Amino acid sequence: MSHRSADVVILGGGSGGYAAAIRSAELGRSVILVEENELGGTCLHQGCIPTKALLHSAEVADSARTASQFGIDVTFDGVDLEKVLSYQNTIVTRLHKGLQGLVDSYGITVVNGRGRLVGPNGVEVDDELITGAAVVLATGSSPKTLPGISIGGRVVTSDEALVLPSVPKKAIILGGGVIGVEFASVWASFGASVTIVEAMPRLVPNEDETISKYLERAFRRRKIAAKTGVRVTEVTQDEDAVSVTLDSGDVLDADVLLVAVGRGPNTASMGYEETGVMLDKGFVVTSDRLRTTVPNVFAVGDIVPGLQLAHRGFQQGIFVAEEIAGLRPEVIDETGIPRVTYSHPEVASVGLTETAAQEKFGETVETVTYDLAGNGKSQILKTSGAVKLVVAPTGVVVGVHMVGDRVGELIGEAQLLYNFEVDAAQAAKFVHAHPTQGEALGEALMAVAGKPLHVHG
Repeated sequence: MSHRSADVVILGGGSGGYAAAIRSAELGRSVILVEENELGGTCLHQGCIPTKALLHSAEVADSARTASQFGIDVTFDGVDLEKVLSYQNTIVTRLHKGLQGLVDSYGITVVNGRGRLVGPNGVEVDDELITGAAVVLATGSSPKTLPGISIGGRVVTSDEALVLPSVPKKAIILGGGVIGVEFASVWASFGASVTIVEAMPRLVPNEDETISKYLERAFRRRKIAAKTGVRVTEVTQDEDAVSVTLDSGDVLDADVLLVAVGRGPNTASMGYEETGVMLDKGFVVTSDRLRTTVPNVFAVGDIVPGLQLAHRGFQQGIFVAEEIAGLRPEVIDETGIPRVTYSHPEVASVGLTETAAQEKFGETVETVTYDLAGNGKSQILKTSGAVKLVVAPTGVVVGVHMVGDRVGELIGEAQLLYNFEVDAAQAAKFVHAHPTQGEALGEALMAVAGKPLHVHG
């Protein structure tokens, strides 16, 4: 068996793995990165980038369909999915080449193959042993299903949904979280009849309840049906349709069933437990400094319990590279990581929900909700929604929750408010350009500070 070594060996080249590789190289470490498929992982090839390309195509379809509302005469002739997928692939290919060039420019060695942890310092790939002073596990996640529901035929995960050759006429989506809501939005914009089935009492159940209500209302206006608080008891399919039976007694029929019930960690059969890395329900157990139960073995990204977000993976990869280099970086506050659902309308949030803030600070938590009906730019865009602030008894902003088209672009300012523990009254002094949607955040801050301007009292 051949052997080579480096200062840092990284298993997985997705968001967390390649960020750890680049930062380690910047810090003067030699790096070997092992990737079974292609650099960029789920985010670049089956997740963030291709789905957001689809969502942008969906937005263009909506714009064409509603152009007459804005005084523009356009004929909408439908969706050419082959061209949509070509546009999507062009973006993925360009970004993939850019990433390959970036990794190469840092002198990082990429080994293509399925790696397996074989000791506290070793990874085995095919017939080669690769050892490092530190090992980073970054093997990511893949779509989950539910017991009794097998994937195949008309039952698909997000991976297959991304490359469907035609738009389904009728679709059922099992799961009303981020992935389910985004695909519901795309397919509805492309002309499908969509029903979401969610076991929890509301859509996007991890978001603030106020935001869920706004989103559900917007989806009803778009004729996207949502059945919440119900579970699937049986799924059957034949050549013509898929049938879904719910515990409410309802039976739904469609062309496609998308199973979007979350993503599970890729940790099975990789030598983790045999090497002493503790797992919990398949996830790697780590300290707050992302150290596993094996010295010098770290874990980042979707295999670490918490939000499964690419930018969390980036941040953890950078953190671990700096931890290995002895820089003692500041521990990442997971609550301060921004979250965006890119549906129509968008949902964006950071910090604590109202319920979580009340659990932490008591009933004296203050909230203010500013409706986008009072925001000029939102009216120009013909979007509805709201900005909700959650403020601790100290006056500090501890949560920002937004719903409405394009509100994801406001999350940068929102995360600064939370992460820098900004006093709402102090933040109210900042001037927001007019007319922008950013003013909605400014108006909410002014309302908290007791000096609302464009608010009907």
